[in-house]
Parts: sequence; structure tokens; C-alpha cells
Amino acid sequence: MNEIKLIIADDHELFRNGLAELLRKHDDINIVKSVADGIELMGLVKKQSDADIVLLDITMPNMDGFQVLKELKALNSNLKPIVISMHNDGNYIAKCAKMGAYGYLLKNTDESELILAIRSVNKGKKYFSAEISEKMINFMSTQSVSENVLSNKETEVLGLIAKGLTTKEIATSLFVSSRTIETHRANILKKLEVKNTAELIKKAAKMNLV
Repeated sequence: MNEIKLIIADDHELFRNGLAELLRKHDDINIVKSVADGIELMGLVKKQSDADIVLLDITMPNMDGFQVLKELKALNSNLKPIVISMHNDGNYIAKCAKMGAYGYLLKNTDESELILAIRSVNKGKKYFSAEISEKMINFMSTQSVSENVLSNKETEVLGLIAKGLTTKEIATSLFVSSRTIETHRANILKKLEVKNTAELIKKAAKMNLV
């Protein structure tokens, strides 16, 4: 059985000790260090710590979890972070996932899920429970899609479609062939996941693209 070398990074001593006590019951997990903030953690990492996983709190003094994720990414570290936090809103979860977290757990998670997450991440897999994934997806789906979802030319064509111009009129206006405009139109429909012009105008308006 491969030993999983683990660091706990949390500013609450009672929580760190409780977590360590719980994890010591599992023979394949070895807690190499417990630290109280991000600066202490990064000091360990830069000393070539060979730990596999860090259980990382977000709200820590001196250097918080977000800064740690950023630093780990910049260092191209092999240390795999699992965020363990009391924050359950989609914004936090999505931000951590984007910044390189391998997993996200709530502090009230049960022991079996914690161990499952650690073992999954140690194998190189990401671990986000169904509940956490749902919160992240719900958050992301309510955010307005990036303005860059369409190219500049596609945005221009969309604006003219919204004004009611025909393909031929748009082509004449932009000094290109009708075939080019049809290609742009097909790409716009595909990117916005709609089937026809009526749906396109409705969705584009909702996304503030026109």
C-alpha cells in the first residue's frame, strides 16, 4: 500500500488536531506536518517537501488559501491541494477549481468522504462531491457568458442580424461574400446553442450581446 504524505493547513488548532486524530486511524495516510497559515505552508513547499496532498483552508491569516493555490500553480508544484472550507457558495468553489484545487470539501463532511477524496486525489483524480459540483455549476450557469464568446466579426454580424438585415444585405454592408456571412451565422448559432434566428435574437438579448 502506497503511503499518502499529507499536510494540514488551517489556522484553527482544534480543527487541525481533530483532523489529524481522525486521519491517523488510516494506515495509508501519514501526516507530515500541520501548519497555521499559507506562509508556513509555502515555506515547507519551497524546501522541497515531498508531501503528496495538502488539506487547505481558505480563510487563513498572512496568506490565505487563494494565494496558496496561486503560488502552487506558479511553482508548478506536485503538491495536490484539497480545499476544506466552511464556505459552500458556488463562487468560492468555482474559483478554487479554476485556480488548481484537486478537490473541495466542506468542514462538516463525514470521515468516509474525506478519506475517499484524499485517496482519489492521490491517484491524480479530481474530487468534487455531487452537492459541491451542483453548487459550482449553478453559480457558473447564472454568470453572464464572457463577452468574448463571439469573435469581433461574429459580434458585428450578430448586430446586423438583430437589425433585421438579410444575409445578402449584411454581406454587402461588410464587403464580403454571402457565403462568408452564412459561415459566421452558423458559427454564432452553434456557439450560442440555438437553432434559428428568433431563438438567436432572444438569447443574444438575454446575454446582452445585442
